[in-house]
Amino acid sequence: MVRINKAIELLDSGQPVYASPPPELTYVAGKELSKTWADILLIDFEHHPFDTVGLTEFMRGLKDGGPTASGHLTPTVITTLPHNAISREEVLYNAWQARHVLTTGVHGILHTHARDPESVKAFVATTRYVFQTIGRDILPEGLRGGGGQSPSNEIWGLSKAEYAKKADPWPLNPDGELLLGLKIEDRHCLPNADHTAAVPGIGFAEWGPGDMGMSFGDPDAHDPPYPDFMDNARNTVKSALDKAGVFFYCGWKDENLTMEQTVDHLIDNIGVMMMGAPNEEFAAYGRAKTGRKMPV
Repeated sequence: MVRINKAIELLDSGQPVYASPPPELTYVAGKELSKTWADILLIDFEHHPFDTVGLTEFMRGLKDGGPTASGHLTPTVITTLPHNAISREEVLYNAWQARHVLTTGVHGILHTHARDPESVKAFVATTRYVFQTIGRDILPEGLRGGGGQSPSNEIWGLSKAEYAKKADPWPLNPDGELLLGLKIEDRHCLPNADHTAAVPGIGFAEWGPGDMGMSFGDPDAHDPPYPDFMDNARNTVKSALDKAGVFFYCGWKDENLTMEQTVDHLIDNIGVMMMGAPNEEFAAYGRAKTGRKMPV
């Protein structure tokens, strides 16, 4: 069965997914990227203007230009948010940001600086409708209110009622189509990594090497070869994700490795299932390596 969220369908079948660099947020750009080679289009609102008007137009262009060759109405679109997940209060005060991006029809959110399990629980709650009960023994009641089902339901090709049921985090809800992620990306996140990664509703996470290095006082530690403290931080995050059954998102920019060696290293040595891909050739090599059958 073809799911709405292409990335979830691939991950659920054991296939890595590939994300492209951030696109321009216009209707024309969306229509042009509707046939993109990427599985995921990652929109950066962490460091760039919170342009939900542009995002709405971009999503409309994606839908109008589709479907993809794989049969999905659009590629998977995931955004970051302008605020962090440092504390529960910060997430709750800024819950409107999650509501606004989800209303455009995106398929997930990647939240930053996830230091506290309680802030992560609040994050998951901001993406859920109040009637959803799976995981409520641990998670707060959903905070996403009725009225935001449109135009998101149109992007997903569903009625408003169907959208409200499907717009729930996977794999917490096996039928859910939202993919939620975390950046466990500074030294303050590491002591709680096991607990934050285990919050129900989280599907993937990354270790944010740029911010991780800065947090330890080294602003130039973004790329390999890494000092020991960076390797230890990455291993801490990866171990927490493995325990929780959460997918690892990671890139690798080592000038001493060929493209093929980079992909091999990410998949074989680090166990990455989600990665940024600089170009189509990178993704094509990875797909051939893992015997992927789904059309792009």
